[in-house]
Amino acid sequence: MEVAAHISVYYGNFPVTVLSPDCLKIFALDYFEIDRLIEDLPKLYSCSCASSWFKVESQFKPTRDEFRIKVVEFMNHFEFTLSTFPNSTESEKLKKRAREMLQKEATLVLKGDNKEVEKRYNYFVNSR
Repeated sequence: MEVAAHISVYYGNFPVTVLSPDCLKIFALDYFEIDRLIEDLPKLYSCSCASSWFKVESQFKPTRDEFRIKVVEFMNHFEFTLSTFPNSTESEKLKKRAREMLQKEATLVLKGDNKEVEKRYNYFVNSR
């Protein structure tokens, strides 16, 4: 029975965990999937929810700031998903990383530096 060695290393500024069942093979647990998801979260999920929310409220001309704030509100719903991950050392690392990425993306949205959110806002308010 092989037992994996557990070694913490850094990939750039971010910690990754390396699992190695023997000295010749190294497997890094990275956060590629969760990073891509959070980068796309504003565009694919949160903008659609925000647009739908404003339509339901019959508010077809929200300000840019109102739209951005609503997008971030829907982004923050991702916290529920994170809460469903198991309680383990690796899970806590993933959740910490995801929360950091979520905060970074939310900041970009609120500053108006997410081009996709800005495009979706323009489309929403100018399509009426």
